Amino acid sequence: MKILILGAGQVGASVAYNLAGETGNDITLVDTRADVLADLQDRIDIRTVCGHAAHPGVLAAAGAADADLLIALTSSDEVNMIACLIADRLHRTPKKIARVRGADYASAEGLFSTNGGKDGGLPIDVRIAPEQLVTEHVQRLIENPGALQVLDFAEGLVRLVGVRAYHGGNLVGHALLDLPRHMPGIDARVAAIFRQGNPIIPEGDTVIEVDDEVFFVTAKRNIRAVMAELRKLDKPVKRVMLAGGGNIGRRLAKALEERFQVKLIERNPDCARRIAEELGRTIVLLGDAADEELLLEENIEHTDVFCAVTNDDEANILSAMLAKRLGARKVMALINRPAYVDLVEASGTVDVAISPQQTTISGLLAYIRRGDVARVHSLRRGAAEAIEAVAHGDRNTSKVVGRCVEEIRLPPGTTIGAVVRDNEVIIAHHDTLIQAEDHVILFLVDKRRVKDVENLFRVSATFL
Repeated sequence: MKILILGAGQVGASVAYNLAGETGNDITLVDTRADVLADLQDRIDIRTVCGHAAHPGVLAAAGAADADLLIALTSSDEVNMIACLIADRLHRTPKKIARVRGADYASAEGLFSTNGGKDGGLPIDVRIAPEQLVTEHVQRLIENPGALQVLDFAEGLVRLVGVRAYHGGNLVGHALLDLPRHMPGIDARVAAIFRQGNPIIPEGDTVIEVDDEVFFVTAKRNIRAVMAELRKLDKPVKRVMLAGGGNIGRRLAKALEERFQVKLIERNPDCARRIAEELGRTIVLLGDAADEELLLEENIEHTDVFCAVTNDDEANILSAMLAKRLGARKVMALINRPAYVDLVEASGTVDVAISPQQTTISGLLAYIRRGDVARVHSLRRGAAEAIEAVAHGDRNTSKVVGRCVEEIRLPPGTTIGAVVRDNEVIIAHHDTLIQAEDHVILFLVDKRRVKDVENLFRVSATFL
């Protein structure tokens, strides 16, 4: 697939890095900064063009006429929208994705087209807002205390949850085949286990060990019951403290304040004043989140979740570490630099490192994958993926329809966790039969097998 990426910022560079590592992708990256492009070209196999992303000549030189997909990820909503318009009008680029963060644009009636631009609207097939994606990701983590990752599939009917097994968990030291005995009437499937960073394909006799990172699939209503088997359940969250009143902090506070006691720390007086006027129940504090005296005054030791979401990685890490030392039950930090993510996760200084790039990439992948893919989540910093694929055809035209799970020749390192059929969640077992139009949830410990999975769900040319 020929993919044209506009913008070599943190998100654009991460998308280019992830997609360039997949066979069959031809990536061209456009940015105005020649030094940034040269550095990226030294590290990954991509073509670069230096220039303004919305200039017709630059888009032509970058190959917009031959591109299968354009992803506009510059820091300017206006540049992204105009670039998609030019690519459509001058080059007929088939699919266009744009980063559009402004709430006014999203709510403007008739601004964006619903039929490829024929109605006069801007021809953008998919609009993404990284800040909103990160907000939703953090919100799910807060709603599920103890989880390292919570991912939605099939419109929220199914969730894939990552949790670290702790000493004293009912299943720790026991084989997976004991899971049904511990939870009668609750169906769940362990999709993958990571032990000291290495993947383990779960079998019935696989024994869960302390500190294993376990990913399980179950219906949304069963999450806490399954987590209770792997670790001591954390108490429900009541008090949340946020550090940073930018786009993410403000969105988070607004999403959480109706159900939790929320405090938000912002060091800029004007920004703090605007947030206080905008939010109804959140307590807005003017100050530095790394101020020990301020945290103690605000009873940090009674805080259930401290979440640092400023635009400064170092400030987020340090304030989260301080909050943890002062008694906060769980701390999370927004971290842009991948090296920092690895460092804090390995050391355990922060409970959850939130990577906005990986969250954004997950939001994009469903539109990039070939075949009928409804949702994709990037895991383990891009090394693994969870995919929701839709099965089409019949036994003669499909490699999955009309076959039990044990009959399907899955790529190595791939497991089927669940099937959603007519809004019913079916946890996959060896004898589960895949039917046409089923939504199949798969876990891949090796992202290099994505193409094999895509081919598995393609129907033959005879299927109409």
